[in-house]
Amino acid sequence: MDQLVKLAVGLAVLGAVFWLLEKLFPAQRGRPGRRRAGLNTDLLYWFFTPLVTKFITRLSVLALLLLPVALLGETAVRDLAAHGYGPVAGLPAWLQALGAFVLGDFIGYWMHRLFHGRRLWRFHAVHHSSTQVDWLSSVRLHPVNDLLARVAQAAPLLLLGFPATVLAVYVPVISLHAILLHANVPWTFGPLRYALASPAFHRWHHTRERDGQGRNFAGFFPLWDLMFGTFAMPAGRQPEDFGILDGDVPGGFAAQLLYPFRAKVPPAAVRRPPVQHLPEY
Repeated sequence: MDQLVKLAVGLAVLGAVFWLLEKLFPAQRGRPGRRRAGLNTDLLYWFFTPLVTKFITRLSVLALLLLPVALLGETAVRDLAAHGYGPVAGLPAWLQALGAFVLGDFIGYWMHRLFHGRRLWRFHAVHHSSTQVDWLSSVRLHPVNDLLARVAQAAPLLLLGFPATVLAVYVPVISLHAILLHANVPWTFGPLRYALASPAFHRWHHTRERDGQGRNFAGFFPLWDLMFGTFAMPAGRQPEDFGILDGDVPGGFAAQLLYPFRAKVPPAAVRRPPVQHLPEY
């Protein structure tokens, strides 16, 4: 019950903050008096993801600790949880945190690209099915998508010796940043646009327009997109059309959970043509 109350309070607080921001600085104006498409579905995800998906993900990450327990013993694992081990344990806390963010985001970039491939796309298509992208659409995430992505990030960090306390900071920070990335605001972060992922950067990732297809996979550092040729922020424009090309993801919550196991992937939704020589901000 306490968790439900916290989620309800968080929904109210963030809803008020982002309602004001999206009202004052809209990247895309909605139709007056018209309810946002998919609102009820995303509200269900708001409660389902922390209560069910995150619980399963946390159990999976904790299960990863069984291997070091078997190999190193319980005392060593307690040290891992508090201080880390190996060369990482000797680093200052701020450098451990920075290293975890950089490595975790690098892994996240490639996992995101894998989810846009043929085998995993159906799970990720649920997230891209939002036709109106705002802060709340960030929580529309299939449990398998969340589980695979988080475990793929947490496992290498733990095995390399990063303390669990760093992960305890890393996860909520990237979660809050993901909410900001989906906000219906046109912010590019100006001179920081190449250093930190912005709402404008990520909204181009969600567009159905040709200029944004197959672009902007990074969750935190656009450096990865710049390095691997997937960066795009067309100058002087904001994306206007969101969703999936020729997609058939249903609108209901339960139907979306079942969708990856029932639906076939339309080829146009999987193969996103690259865009060359785009002008940038």
